[in-house]
Amino acid sequence: MSGLAGGVKVFKWDGGLCVVEVLDRPLPRPADASYVEARLLEALVEAHLALRFLREGLVRNAAWKAFQAWKALLAALLRLELERLKAIVRTDEERRWLESKAVPRIPTTRMKELSRLLKEAGHEAITAWTDKALDLHDYQYHGPDPDMALSKYTTRESAAADMVELLQELVKRVEALKKRIKWGEELEKALEEVKKSLSL
Repeated sequence: MSGLAGGVKVFKWDGGLCVVEVLDRPLPRPADASYVEARLLEALVEAHLALRFLREGLVRNAAWKAFQAWKALLAALLRLELERLKAIVRTDEERRWLESKAVPRIPTTRMKELSRLLKEAGHEAITAWTDKALDLHDYQYHGPDPDMALSKYTTRESAAADMVELLQELVKRVEALKKRIKWGEELEKALEEVKKSLSL
């Protein structure tokens, strides 16, 4: 960590990318070409923080960050596939909702439905991974639950194992997009940092 005026702390990666700076940047408008890249960078930064919290034993905090990482990835994919998704849905109202609400906000309550649309657009098995992300979202609120009424995880170790699997899948999906988007140095550094954290 390094200090700023006023005692605010920022986290830096070894590559010099400032984690807090990335997360505090205003997102481009969804209509802008750079929106997908910004959301992918957000996904990777959140994944990096999830792995850091996991190493420090903060499993519930890590679950929140892993969920946020997956949600940011979904935002990038929805924007990338927007025209294809608009052709899949049946009504103009659904098309307007995709553009005005789904892409910029990714409502948690609609993530399953949005993932099904992405599956129809060719993103294999994304629904199962989104279910895992939503399970981690519940874990973040409720922690381990021996009765499995409020959380699907009976132990923190089980939640941690799912988190690592989810973030490994996120890395694969981000890497698969390299040829479809404007891939810059910042994204490459972020991807390498997450891969390095996953290998520790």
